[in-house]
Amino acid sequence: MSEAKRVLAFMAHPDDIEFLCAGTLARLRREAGCHVTLATATTGDCGSTELGPAEISRVRYRECLAGAAILQADYLCAECMDLLVMYDRPTVLRFLEIVRRARPDIVITHSPVDYMADHETVPQLVRAATFGGPVPNLVTEAADPVAPTPRVPHLYYADPLDGRDHFAHSVEPEFVVDISSVIDVKEQMLTCHASQREWLRAHHGIDQYLIAMKEASAARGRLINVQYGEGFRQHLGHAYPQDNLLLALLGEGAQAR
Repeated sequence: MSEAKRVLAFMAHPDDIEFLCAGTLARLRREAGCHVTLATATTGDCGSTELGPAEISRVRYRECLAGAAILQADYLCAECMDLLVMYDRPTVLRFLEIVRRARPDIVITHSPVDYMADHETVPQLVRAATFGGPVPNLVTEAADPVAPTPRVPHLYYADPLDGRDHFAHSVEPEFVVDISSVIDVKEQMLTCHASQREWLRAHHGIDQYLIAMKEASAARGRLINVQYGEGFRQHLGHAYPQDNLLLALLGEGAQAR
């Protein structure tokens, strides 16, 4: 039997993964036996109108661990600050260390064009880290650095929030994963992020956290005639794998459009 594949979901903030790709991760874990690692750029330090940065970061960290535990997944954080995720040398090296620690066959990150800057900077950093993972002369500044990865992994971009870019233009997925059988898992993981619901109510005027997730998932599901789905595009630039491993692992439960 071949060794189980390793999957890294690397996004900007606590709860982004749960909202955008947790159903796909649940299926990869349950059906393909994949090892899953969740990673965020930030600790969620700006995500409160009542708690200070250090205190809300501790709350958000515990919520991330709780969400990861539902998938028996690892959780890692690059420890950037909300709204200050920068494409610079120290941040690239921190992302690189996380990619090397996760040693993924598949990486899922944000859409390159999304509604906010952190969401757009993270895929640039993830792209640099996945490309540079196997490069031995690219050395991180970790106290005990992990060895380079054996190869460049498959890289996928999840849908932007609401399926739209920052001009409100629709962003169409190349393929959609049927997550109807695991929507309960996605909901459980998102429910772990209780502090995010309070932040959205205070800052965005949104009090339909779970409903919004289900509506977005239902919209993608309709594209392939299923109840719930998650959309993706694959990075196919030079040096990246050209076969679609995500589709291959999920079989008929994912459909190209």
